[in-house]
Amino acid sequence: MTDQTPARVAVIGCGYWGRNLVRNFSGLGVLAAVCDTDPGLARQFGSRYNVETPGFEEVIRDPGIGAVAIATPAVTHSAIAKQALSAGKHVFVEKPVALDVHSAEELNELSQKQGRVLMVGHLLQYHPAFVRLKELVVQGELGRLRHIYSHRLNLGKVRREENILWSFAPHDVSMILSLVGDEPDRVSAIGSFFLHSQVADVTTTHMSFPGGENAHVFVSWLHPYKEQKLVVVGDEGMAVFDDTLDWERKLLVYKHKIVWKNDLPTPDKAKAEAVDVTPAEPLRQELVHFLDCIAGKTGCRTDGNEGIRVLKVLQASERDIRANAAYHMNYKK
Repeated sequence: MTDQTPARVAVIGCGYWGRNLVRNFSGLGVLAAVCDTDPGLARQFGSRYNVETPGFEEVIRDPGIGAVAIATPAVTHSAIAKQALSAGKHVFVEKPVALDVHSAEELNELSQKQGRVLMVGHLLQYHPAFVRLKELVVQGELGRLRHIYSHRLNLGKVRREENILWSFAPHDVSMILSLVGDEPDRVSAIGSFFLHSQVADVTTTHMSFPGGENAHVFVSWLHPYKEQKLVVVGDEGMAVFDDTLDWERKLLVYKHKIVWKNDLPTPDKAKAEAVDVTPAEPLRQELVHFLDCIAGKTGCRTDGNEGIRVLKVLQASERDIRANAAYHMNYKK
């Protein structure tokens, strides 16, 4: 089902990230209301953007609100999304879509039954540099993919409601699955618990794919400096997406090759080539895509199915982290 008029959107959650959704939906001219468990915070943003501040139940019952954007704690995503979809609303939900695969599958089935868009906020799939990188991969500019790795590191923001895997890694897993175009057939992970015995501060996830590709994701909120880097290695070239650099250097391609000389593999190095990328705010691009999906102009790039694929990797990683932690404790005994 598609809507011919622009959707009126209510943002659920005006906190650390929700306020960015509020700003962008307002800028796109579709913000209908803001809602938060803190009424004072909701009124603050309602006043700033000149919109209503109803309670969540009022939002759900309002036929004039066609969509909701959810930016609440991760543990609440599934329940809020389910209620909104059941009421016939289109749903944009920040990552992760749910905390377990079964709940995500239920949401996906419900969205299909209701004929409504369910879109997961895997932001970096809408980053202009990543969009351009994927184009290069699809066009074969890097040849056959061999290895992909992603580092997302910083000092803070430390959380207690979710560990570093669930806080940082979903974006990277989403990008990797998109580039490979397949799901991994093997996932392994390790984690370190420094600040709290039950909340991992550093994790590394390894993925192997049926086509022979390998990938790893290293995330930490106990790192001395910020690093947001995705490296893609193919047999005809290599690419680096570094989101900490200026736009003209965010995406670099290295046409390195390995040649055989005297029966020895020898690197044939090339200079980095900057790839032209048109600057744009990734979040705005993402939310425009959501509105286009509601209007039936395009299929959803990060729909419920994509959210489930990412969640499977996260869930498998979490199981392995816990198993390895238990083994380590037993080993020390």
